Amino acid sequence: MSAQSGKDMLLRLDETGAGSFLTVAGLRTKSLSFNAASIDITDAESAGRWRELLAGGGIKSASLSGAGIFKDESSDAKIRELFFAGTIRSWQLILPDFGTIEGAFQIVALEFSADHASEVTFDIALESAGELSFTVI
Repeated sequence: MSAQSGKDMLLRLDETGAGSFLTVAGLRTKSLSFNAASIDITDAESAGRWRELLAGGGIKSASLSGAGIFKDESSDAKIRELFFAGTIRSWQLILPDFGTIEGAFQIVALEFSADHASEVTFDIALESAGELSFTVI
């Protein structure tokens, strides 16, 4: 696999809940992390007292984060609305030459900042709120 451009990694929101995804912000940095909690099933008879884990057990989760600028006033308003209402909505993260992650996420952090000589920027963090799907591009 050759290198991909970071600008091609897109975070998109289903603004109305009807399955129509739109890019709502110009994110300059983005990240996705997957997590899976393990379940320790070690007992007194475990070989050599080595830890044993339950295959397929535990809770899976994903975290999305990004920083950038809002595309326009309506996207800024939509993000604020979702955050303050605690709304869970479908999001997509498009990873170039890899695939699309899609599923329900909740905005868990929203931060605004600005330098007096530049644009207002924001940081956003989302946590998964259900099963995610992966589609190969």
